[in-house]
Formats: sequence, C-alpha cells, structure tokens
Amino acid sequence: MKKIGFIGLGNMGLPMSKNLLMSNFTVYGMDLNKEAEMSFHQAGGTIGISVEKMIDLCDVILTSLPSSNAVEEVFLGKEGLVHLAEAGILLIDTSTVSPELNLRIEEEAQKKGIYFLAAPVSGGVIGAINRTLTFMVGGSKSVFDKAMPVFKAMGENIFHVNERVDSGTNTKLINNLLIGFYTAGVSEALHLAKNSNLDLDRLFEMLNVSYGQSRIYERNYKSFIANDNYEPGFSLKLLRKDLGFAIDLAEKNNVDLPVSKILFDLYEDAEKNGYAENDMSVLYKKISGQKTTIL
Repeated sequence: MKKIGFIGLGNMGLPMSKNLLMSNFTVYGMDLNKEAEMSFHQAGGTIGISVEKMIDLCDVILTSLPSSNAVEEVFLGKEGLVHLAEAGILLIDTSTVSPELNLRIEEEAQKKGIYFLAAPVSGGVIGAINRTLTFMVGGSKSVFDKAMPVFKAMGENIFHVNERVDSGTNTKLINNLLIGFYTAGVSEALHLAKNSNLDLDRLFEMLNVSYGQSRIYERNYKSFIANDNYEPGFSLKLLRKDLGFAIDLAEKNNVDLPVSKILFDLYEDAEKNGYAENDMSVLYKKISGQKTTIL
C-alpha cells in the first residue's frame, strides 16, 4: 500500500495527505480548490491526474469531504470511485456522513469486489497537522489490519469499532453530540461569568484544575474566545450537521433525546443568523448577543 490517492485537500485532508507524504507514501491528490492542490504539490504530492488514472495507479484511495452530497457523488456518481474502480482496491472515507450512506457505499462496493472502510476522525485541524487524530473505523477487521500503516501515518489513536461499516460513524456522531453539549455549556458558563464581573482568564486557570475542566473548554476558550478569533477549525455548520445526523440515528433506533433536540435548535438558529462559517466556539458570541463577522 505504497501508492495512495487522496480526494479532498481541505482543512483536514491537506495536512493528512502531507503526513502520508512524510511517511514515504507516494500520494496523488485532487481537490476542486487549485490553491489547495498547489500546496499539496509543493509538499511533494502529485496532482493533475484524472480519477480514472488515480484508480489505475493506487492501492488505496482516501477521501476527506465536507458533506454527504459530496461523498455520495465521489463514490456513487456516474463518474465515481465505485463505478470506475476494479476489484481489490481499498476505498477509505474519513468524512462524517450519515450511517445510511456508509451502508449504501459498502453495498455497491461489495458487488464489485471493492474494499471499503468508513473511518471518520476526531481531533480537528491541529490533530491532522500534528498526526494525533483519532480514527473510528467500521468495516472488515482484516481489511482494517492491512490498512493500519496508512492510518498510523495520519493519526495516533486508531480504533476498529466493529465489522459493521457504519459503526465508526455512529461512534463519531456520539462524540460530536457530546462536543455540541460541551460547546454550549462553555458558552453559557462564560456568558454568566462575564456578566458576574469575573476575569475569564483567571476563571479558566481555576476551572482547568477543577471538575469543570474539559478539552472543549480549553480548546474553545484558549484558541478562540480569549483571542476573539473565530477562524474555523471546526465550523459551526459542520457541528450542526453532525448533530442532525445524531438525532436521526436516535430516531432510527427509537431513542428519545429531548435535550439534544433543543441543542440542535440552538445551533440551527445560530447558523441561520450568520455564524455558520465561523468556528463552533462562536456560539459564545451568539449566546452573549455579540455580533460576529460572517466569513
């Protein structure tokens, strides 16, 4: 598995593909954004080939895409990977999509003898850059084992959830449901603190060594809120998308999540009011009634 294709060189895909290059894989990259392709090329990657050529050259093709629609088109479209590929190639999607789409891709791939793993990631852009991502992988264990060198080139915590291809996605949706709660909790707590005349830096110093500590509190406050900088590491609209998938999963399994539904409405309202493209931590500004720059 020394020749790898990578489709989607965005905030996550670009550093992931660069780490593959640093691990001495030959990597062929593709993105609609030509600046992203050029950055990948400057790091040593090969660009400018067609999907058909990528399939011919590569043992593995990874994707990191922003939406279910994009994933569906890249995998299942008329000119998509499953349609064009031959038996034996391994396709790995690291995007967060609906579990149903994972199952549809696997079904179509199996008809042609194509291997498929759904491997969503957690850790954000910093994790992608620092090679510390967590991979939550669903699908064949034997295929997962063969792909381990590829995962290890991009991440630090590599988990095979189980043989169901959607199991990694289900795990990721539960992870992001918790992130949604933590982000809202941090936002409301800091809004209360600010209006109680507390110094937010001093508050963080104390709560960071108390039970109020969390990785999301540290991330959202230290990297974004304290600097009044909401350039997206993980945008609010992407978190809202994943919360919607989590609620859909609950409904499919006849599980009532009353508080999660309220949480989803909060993010949906923030998205509609101009906060969509900002980092998810911008929910603090929404809750505290502050304006933000629409990116």
